[in-house]
Amino acid sequence: MTDSGHESNALTILQTVEPPFLPERPQAITFTIEYPPGHPGAAPHRHPGPAFGYVVEGEMLFEIEGEPERVLRAGDAFWEPGGDVIHYQDGNHSTTANLRFLVTLLSPPGAPMLTFVDAGELEARHDRRVPRP
Repeated sequence: MTDSGHESNALTILQTVEPPFLPERPQAITFTIEYPPGHPGAAPHRHPGPAFGYVVEGEMLFEIEGEPERVLRAGDAFWEPGGDVIHYQDGNHSTTANLRFLVTLLSPPGAPMLTFVDAGELEARHDRRVPRP
């Protein structure tokens, strides 16, 4: 990449993904979430469209349906397909440091940013969750 004939190292691609679907006429909502040390994060939920994120500070325990849980650290990018896929964990993995992450959600206008999943549905879909080691 050049800028007025000079080399530029300002651009760093963090992730490239192809979401399985996009809501019709989506709006993009960008927000930050901050959790104190040890915070469990949001209860299991789903989003109305794909979400793309970046860990700004700290460590996140991250798990979505069909993938094993993993720890994301500051500088890591992540994404969720949204729709029917359940997001199980986004809690602060550290007991001593804050977690802050940024998310851009593609959502139909006026749709709730997340919908919590009840215990009955979690039980009915337990076979879609990767067993913990």
